[in-house]
Amino acid sequence: MLTISETVEIPDEEFEITFARSGGPGGQNVNKVNSKAVLRWNVAASQSLPFGARNRFLAKFANRLTAEGSILITSQKTRDQGQNVEDCREKLKEMILEIITPPTIRRATKPTQASVKRRTDSKRINASKKQNRRAPKSDY
Repeated sequence: MLTISETVEIPDEEFEITFARSGGPGGQNVNKVNSKAVLRWNVAASQSLPFGARNRFLAKFANRLTAEGSILITSQKTRDQGQNVEDCREKLKEMILEIITPPTIRRATKPTQASVKRRTDSKRINASKKQNRRAPKSDY
C-alpha cells in the first residue's frame, strides 16, 4: 500500500512491477542481474485517486502516459532491486503530491481608490520631470 496522505492510499495490486537489465554501476554483474525496476500504474483506471486529482494528474503528466493511460516510472540508481522499486514508488508519490491539492482560483479584484490616485500622481510627477528635461521650443 502506497500512502500519499490521510485520504489517498493506492493498493499494491494496482502496480505492475517488472525488472530489466540496468545500465548503472555493477561491473560484470550488470550483465547477469535484472536490477532496473519499471513500475507501471494505470492512472485512468485507478479508483484510488479522487476524480479531480486523477484529472489533474492526467493533464499534468499527459506527455508521460501511454496510450492506455498508464504511467511508466523507472529507476536504476542502485544495484539492488528492492531499493530501485522503493525509488520508483517515491517518485510516484512525489508526482501525486504535486497535484493532490487543487489549485487556488484567482478572484479578480478592483484596485482601491487610494492606489489608483497614488498611481496617477506618480505618473504625473514622472511626466513633469521628463517635460522639464526637454530643450525649450524656439518660436521662429
